[in-house]
Amino acid sequence: MFREMRRAKCALNNETAEKILREGVFGVLALSGDNGYNYAVPLNYAVENNKIFFHSALTGHKIDAVKNNDKVSFCVVGRHDVVAEEFTSYFTSVIVFGKIKIVEDTAEKIHALELLADKYSPNVNKNLREKEISRFNAVKILILEIEHLSGKAAREIIRNGEI
Repeated sequence: MFREMRRAKCALNNETAEKILREGVFGVLALSGDNGYNYAVPLNYAVENNKIFFHSALTGHKIDAVKNNDKVSFCVVGRHDVVAEEFTSYFTSVIVFGKIKIVEDTAEKIHALELLADKYSPNVNKNLREKEISRFNAVKILILEIEHLSGKAAREIIRNGEI
């Protein structure tokens, strides 16, 4: 159903790809946008089990796209070192394919916001954190259920045993 990686020697095992996904700072969500144009948007995210959690405004292009087509991809770059004298970069990356949905369940929304707060604001005052999470009705929560995950690294990273 999903394509094989063309450069199989650059493929990462699932454990390494999942680690890059979990530890990434942000990724780019690609959706089917308006008028046949793809729509790609950089987002913060959190991962738990086989799901990726995002927060969003209540309305907008992203929400409309999710409602129109639940099939998406999400890309995270774990490392990107430009090596000018070699006219290349040493990189690691992960691409996920899956289906995304808008969360309606209150407990699930709060859980997602807690995961995001754990990742991006781990040392914030407890009262401030609780106040922010209590605003769950001011945001939409999206969950991407992973159907396929693949990771890739530059040959040099693999050759040097850096991964």
